[in-house]
Amino acid sequence: MIQTEPRLLSALLLSLLVHTLTFAPNLLPAPGREPPPPPLQARLQAPPPAPEVVPLTLPEQPPGASPPPIKSRSAKTAPSPTAAGWQQEIRRQFSEQQRRGEFYPAEAIARGLQGEALVLLLLAPDGSVAAARIEQSSGHDLLDDAALRAVRALRALPADAPRETLLPVRFRLR
Repeated sequence: MIQTEPRLLSALLLSLLVHTLTFAPNLLPAPGREPPPPPLQARLQAPPPAPEVVPLTLPEQPPGASPPPIKSRSAKTAPSPTAAGWQQEIRRQFSEQQRRGEFYPAEAIARGLQGEALVLLLLAPDGSVAAARIEQSSGHDLLDDAALRAVRALRALPADAPRETLLPVRFRLR
């Protein structure tokens, strides 16, 4: 008969126990473990309609020239913004910004920069600008920043103005 040493037998049993414990967590369900999430599902939908694109421009002027004066009207004779339409109201406010020297940056005029920035305009229900961002750059950061400043400065647009629109802001020199 084969005699085994007790130390060898105990080492063998200890080894079997350690190896069995490494596989035990996979064999028994862990308490408190959440079931796996369901598989992802996707559904195709038609894209939303494109926002309305409205071209707006200011009167062109030569580099360095001061903008032409805009005749002010009295409050009695000025048409209401709703009657003039939201596009005309934006043009009027841009012209007023130009008259104050806030629309076309002097540095851009001095450098001869021209371009058109496409701005996404979101309006709040009260007609104020809720948000604006550049959707397509004019190619010049100076003009893009000026376009955003001009759009964000718009105030009290008429109720018929769309709540979301793409607004081209053009900077042209003659």
